[in-house]
Amino acid sequence: MVRFNSLISALCGVALSVTALQAMAGTERPNILILIADDMGFSDVGAFGSEIDTPSIDRLADQGMLFTNFHVGASCSPTRTMLISGVDNHLAGLGNMLEIQADNQFGKPGYEGHLNDKVVALPRLLRDAGYHTYMTGKWHLGHEPGTIAYDRGFERSFMLGESGADNWVEQPYAPFYDRVHYYEDDKLVSLPTEDYFSSDFYTQKMIDYIDSNLGDGKPFLAWVGYQAVHYPHQAPKSFIDKYDGVYDDGFEELRVSRLEKQKELGLISPDVELDPEFAKTSYEPWRMPDWEVLSDEEKAFNARRMQTYAGMLDNMDVNIGRLLQHLEDKGIADNTIVIFMADNGPDPNQLPLSEAYQDWYKANYDKVYFEDFEGDYSDMGQKGVYADYGPGWAAAAAVPGSYFKTFSTEGGLRVPLIVRFPGVVEPGTQVDKFAFVRDIVPTLLEVAGVETPGDTYDGREIHAPDGISMMPVLKGEAETVRGDDNPVGYELAGSSAVFQGRFKLMQNLDPKGTGDWELYDIEADPSELHDLAGQMPERVAEMRAFFAAYAKEVNLVPVPEGYNPLEQTVINAKRNTGH
Repeated sequence: MVRFNSLISALCGVALSVTALQAMAGTERPNILILIADDMGFSDVGAFGSEIDTPSIDRLADQGMLFTNFHVGASCSPTRTMLISGVDNHLAGLGNMLEIQADNQFGKPGYEGHLNDKVVALPRLLRDAGYHTYMTGKWHLGHEPGTIAYDRGFERSFMLGESGADNWVEQPYAPFYDRVHYYEDDKLVSLPTEDYFSSDFYTQKMIDYIDSNLGDGKPFLAWVGYQAVHYPHQAPKSFIDKYDGVYDDGFEELRVSRLEKQKELGLISPDVELDPEFAKTSYEPWRMPDWEVLSDEEKAFNARRMQTYAGMLDNMDVNIGRLLQHLEDKGIADNTIVIFMADNGPDPNQLPLSEAYQDWYKANYDKVYFEDFEGDYSDMGQKGVYADYGPGWAAAAAVPGSYFKTFSTEGGLRVPLIVRFPGVVEPGTQVDKFAFVRDIVPTLLEVAGVETPGDTYDGREIHAPDGISMMPVLKGEAETVRGDDNPVGYELAGSSAVFQGRFKLMQNLDPKGTGDWELYDIEADPSELHDLAGQMPERVAEMRAFFAAYAKEVNLVPVPEGYNPLEQTVINAKRNTGH
């Protein structure tokens, strides 16, 4: 069963070199638009069961292919590393997210904390092949010269180097950082001081970049990394007020209503249930509150927090609509493949509640805590106000999965994926079989008619992309990207998994889990309620053997006993900022 990446890479390289030659001799090469939502749950857009108004994204689903079983890394930069390189994050420099990296991982190969020189990024490959390459928004793959978007092949870029930032003004969102780094191309720049909101600004910048070379006939790659819906949750007030009253019934009611909507849409089996014991953990930061024991004021506060999140997502959808309409107005929409996805599942953490961080938030934001609002929540999400939404609403965002970002549960790893490709993808189609983030690079290279590199590029040794092109599925010629003979290994911060066909072997260390290996049929049981490990010991043994080989191949450095990612942020913040 064990299958090594080098063999897969070689086979994929041969297949794609043939299709590349065919594509180069064919019709005009398509433009590529990649839209990335940040920390967005599987159920957060209308096409995936949400009550949030997302007509632009829903239209993409109607006009394209919707993937219900697409998986990424459980945290921002590891996913983005695999998305841009097609290589496992442990080989590409983000073996762990830098902000939560364990003490024993610093200085180890593959844990550089930025996209390393052992891979070649998609924009570099496409630019070398004659594409214009543009990027706006969150980068989070390095903020020092030599590691920024401009150095990785983007011809024009406006990028945020950190994991997030305030959406209204230029300031960090957390004490991990002394400052935030924005670069336009290779120059460190400042944000505008007037009329700035992150999603609006990144969208307009991308429109300007696209227009700058539109007349020369060359295709383009456009990569937009929205800060939405990473905290701080912020949005223009009208977007937040739009959801007055929508969330007054609480967390569990929203979980149930979204699950029922997913069943109506045919996204999941009618037999899927939610975990009745979900988040009844002894670890407070991830515990789902009981809505019924909250006071009326606490309910009002929490409802407004979810409204703010919904308004931020709604605003992102409006901006996506602006960008898609611009492609229509320029007459290039039909020759553009559009990919919309999230980088990981929802984030339940409430950093301001950490004793180590409270003074920082009080010094940097006017309002953060329940008591700061004095019963009036109308300016939540506005300038000077920090908002997050906690584990209750994050649990609803993850439906039908459970748990969150950084966990190897479905709540952490399963995210929406929509692909619109006029003339190739049949509108309104749906794929329920497993696919993985590393499969996107070979897919886009095939679309562009560019050969997937081998073990060297431009005179240097690299790790070759090892994903599998999704084109047969996009064309309707195959039902699955990866069958049983193409398993995937995965690990982040001590949470591990192996995907093989419809099965997933999973381990979460304390405090996220028991450390036991659990086996689930994630097609029939995406809520992971029915552990099959005891019924299928041979499959468990084979999948564990695959994981051991995978860990050796990618030089995985296990986190030490007692590692806790939230506590590690405090340690790393002191290391990085000196306070």
